[in-house]
Amino acid sequence: MTRGGLALDDAFAAERSRLVGLAYRITGSRAEADDIVQEAWLRWDASDRGAIEKPAAWLTTVTSRLALDRLRSAQHRREAYVGPWLPEAATVEPGPADRAELAESLTVGFLAVLERLGPVERVVFLLADVFATPFDEIAATVGRSPEACCQLASRARRRVREGRPRFASTDADAWRVTNAFLQAVADGDLVAVTELLAPDVVGVSDGGADHRAARHPVLGPDRVARLVVNLTRRGLDLGVELDLREVNGQPAVIARIDGHVVLTAVTSVVDGRIERLWTLVNPEKTATLDLPPVR
Repeated sequence: MTRGGLALDDAFAAERSRLVGLAYRITGSRAEADDIVQEAWLRWDASDRGAIEKPAAWLTTVTSRLALDRLRSAQHRREAYVGPWLPEAATVEPGPADRAELAESLTVGFLAVLERLGPVERVVFLLADVFATPFDEIAATVGRSPEACCQLASRARRRVREGRPRFASTDADAWRVTNAFLQAVADGDLVAVTELLAPDVVGVSDGGADHRAARHPVLGPDRVARLVVNLTRRGLDLGVELDLREVNGQPAVIARIDGHVVLTAVTSVVDGRIERLWTLVNPEKTATLDLPPVR
């Protein structure tokens, strides 16, 4: 059976990558995104697919509802989380060049800012501003009126705008600066590291309850430089290997011991200097780097 030239059996496969990206942006968890989309598949498989007029819209609604339920259940755990909470690391599948907001919405900084929003606000904002979903479809997803969803999106937009770091596309300069940062850190060159950091640089570390990390954001180039150089010196004594990799669409320094990722430091480079440094030490947050890319 087909609808609109697309076999219904193929409709889910065509949407799967987009659905994983949607669920990941809502929950901030790459592992949970896969679970959510698998549950969406089970519901799709059990449905009367021939009666579904718009498979993509139907799947978006189901995935968003499942992700909203997960986000609500996780809210208490995140409020009790030890230290700063950052999203799980993800590799990113390249998307259309004309949709810069899609790329930005996968960065660690953007996802961290979304934690300011309540679960329904977050879903409404992402559907409206990132996935360009009509408000009548959003209303059906979250159980509110289209007018209420429009107001939620507007309020969420203001809150995100207030908290989001400056966004710069990941270009050759960002990789050059991050590579120089990696070399300076590995050499223990405190002066060189400091010079690569913006005057208002912020370092945020997520180690969870069981792994040592700064419990509060570290502010200023001197303090951030001393922190990363000291951590690296200790790591090198333990046989850490350092290299570069793209994480959440941004350059990142990866530290491995015996092939296992023990630290991921994602950089945001603006005007030739690192303005934000997000460090993941919690192994649950870095293990997802081996999962397929998010679109």
